[in-house]
Amino acid sequence: MTRVFVDADACPVKEETVRVADRHALKVFFVSNAWMRLPDGRDVERVIVAEGPDKADDWIAGEACAGDVVVTADVPLAARCVKAGALVIGPTGKAFSEDRIGMALAMRNLNTELREAGVIREGGPSFSRADRSKYLNAMESTVRAAKRIASSR
Repeated sequence: MTRVFVDADACPVKEETVRVADRHALKVFFVSNAWMRLPDGRDVERVIVAEGPDKADDWIAGEACAGDVVVTADVPLAARCVKAGALVIGPTGKAFSEDRIGMALAMRNLNTELREAGVIREGGPSFSRADRSKYLNAMESTVRAAKRIASSR
């Protein structure tokens, strides 16, 4: 059965994720290092992992498999989950796939180096209503695709 895993720290689309998951009767795991308020949903589970770098990522990557959906903006986590066969989507609706993950990792590393060198100072663009709408549409498509994969296992 398809499950949804959310890298919950700083995730701006928690409500939207639960809305889509409820429509499809899917279990949602919100994974973080600390307690946070979560949206109400049919089958929402909070997973609090130990403090430390990448503990939430490690938990998600260890659980997610083919037929599951992972929601994250973390490119290295996305790469691990794609490798495991999960369908991965970012909060802006951008899908991470095997053929694009290499470029996404390279761009992340380049931007990190440019920030450290002081070339880039500001963060990314603010999260907009259009981003939420794009995410909802992409999440719906991703969940349907994941359910097809899960049913063929």
